[in-house]
Amino acid sequence: MVDMLKTEEIIKRLKAMSNPKQLENSKRLGIETKNSLGISIWDLRKIAKEIGKNQRLAEALWKTKIHEVRLLAGYIADPEKISESVIEEWVSDFDSWDLVDQVMDVIALSPYGYKKAIEYTGRKEEFVKRTGFVIMAGLAVFDKYAPDEKFMQFFSIITRESSDDRNFVKKAVNWALRNIGKRNINLNRKSIETAEQISKIDSKTAKWIAADALRELKSEKVQAHLNPLSI
Repeated sequence: MVDMLKTEEIIKRLKAMSNPKQLENSKRLGIETKNSLGISIWDLRKIAKEIGKNQRLAEALWKTKIHEVRLLAGYIADPEKISESVIEEWVSDFDSWDLVDQVMDVIALSPYGYKKAIEYTGRKEEFVKRTGFVIMAGLAVFDKYAPDEKFMQFFSIITRESSDDRNFVKKAVNWALRNIGKRNINLNRKSIETAEQISKIDSKTAKWIAADALRELKSEKVQAHLNPLSI
């Protein structure tokens, strides 16, 4: 009952913040706006900070189906308390790239992060598959003390899916490859090797993923950061 009352208060507050200009900007960015209010993620994050982590409330908010309310749910969800079944429910509802990218954090930081990265990259649905690769990209940043082996298992998957020409998939494949390759010098070398292999695939998408990744992974900036003694 308390969660329902809190949910109603939050929805009322967010509806009062609705901004048509923000909605138009979202449309230009290719964000799904069918059930949107037009609120920036920065304003949503401020509210999330006020609320704090609250998994029960996050689940209640998600059920409203309102785009920004679901983004807020992702921000306040607790990675230590979210269940695998709730993750499955939320991912099946993904209908926009920004929802994937903003809710990814709680999935990546949960005990199911690596498992879901592998599972979702094998799925056919565009936003589900994107989720898998975005989780990989996130883990490369969040899981600072993970051994390289955790990421080595991703390279064959990245190669396998590098010919998927759907916009939101190919960009996520590229993102995962670049983030893993910026983690340390060992993974950088493996990422470069993988990108060079991908560049030989007879696919315009694969060649784009490889060229874009190699441009950053071989750059002086990245190399100097990973191997400062070389300069």
